[in-house]
Amino acid sequence: MADQTKLVTIHNNLNKLLDDKQEAMPSNFNKTRFLQNCMTVLQDTRDIEKCEANSVARTMLKGAFLGLDFFNRECYAIVYGGQVQFQTDYKGEVKLAQKYSVRPVQEIYAKLVREGDHFKEKIRDGRQTIDFDPLPFNDGKVLGAFAVCYYKDGGMAYEVMSVDEIEATRKNYSKQANGPSWTKSPGEMQKKTVLRRLCKNIQLDFDTIEQAQTFEDSSDFDFKKQPTPQQQSPFNKNATVVEGEYEEISHEADKE
Repeated sequence: MADQTKLVTIHNNLNKLLDDKQEAMPSNFNKTRFLQNCMTVLQDTRDIEKCEANSVARTMLKGAFLGLDFFNRECYAIVYGGQVQFQTDYKGEVKLAQKYSVRPVQEIYAKLVREGDHFKEKIRDGRQTIDFDPLPFNDGKVLGAFAVCYYKDGGMAYEVMSVDEIEATRKNYSKQANGPSWTKSPGEMQKKTVLRRLCKNIQLDFDTIEQAQTFEDSSDFDFKKQPTPQQQSPFNKNATVVEGEYEEISHEADKE
């Protein structure tokens, strides 16, 4: 458990930052609940006492800007190498896309495709579609992942990445390629990777500059890093996003 004196200092620093940045908070922001949830999470955050108190407070502030909840695991304060870093979770990415997309979103999610699952892209009536029929409780080898977005106007867009593409992105561009997020929750990170790629082509309209900047900073990837030869970013903003239809043949439990 974290040192109580350090936690009190973090609480006081965060409380002041929230007051100073009140105008940058989401309209429905609940300061009291956010502070309580932050301190509950930090109590059980390993090695948080090794980090500078104001740095921790500023990291937690980023979750406030985006309206994400650390307690509900929509985002994380990750201690790595003596530094604390802010990172969104897959659930947080979905929440932000639904809330801030210029084109209203009905539903958005990502799925893993494993050995034994049926996954196929095809042309139907001149429009591209994908069929996905997962085996129930499938623990097979991950072959790739896809993210799909349904818009309220009836449109749909999706992105697909093979496991090799995801691994190349992790190795070449991840800020923490061997960090705890990838080593402890590889499936969630694989889904988040393809979802973030799709979100690069969804126009998001944040309420404040702080929100927009925090969203960009919260990505696990840093494309200023020099990739290995012949490796190009699969998050290329000029990449084509397929507009089409989606059909999930089976709604049985699928392995996430």
